[in-house]
Amino acid sequence: MNERDFVAFCRKTVAEYANEHMDKTDGKQITEEDVYVVWLAKVLQNNKALLSTTLCDGMYYEITYNGDEGIAYVDAYKKWQNMVVVL
Repeated sequence: MNERDFVAFCRKTVAEYANEHMDKTDGKQITEEDVYVVWLAKVLQNNKALLSTTLCDGMYYEITYNGDEGIAYVDAYKKWQNMVVVL
């Protein structure tokens, strides 16, 4: 899968996931345009992307595409805390 197709797949997948898991009482839906790529890498036939949305929900998503098997894995995370650790 080339980079353009992978990013389009990721943005569509994240938008669908967010819409399915969003509080229905908010009456809001997002589109692929509301999803952005934070980080992207391609190694051989495999792809990985970290994505987020314009929603203020603290969620981010990791999508890994295994090109050998034609399977994508989606992980959804919520940011709980951001702290500084001094070494």
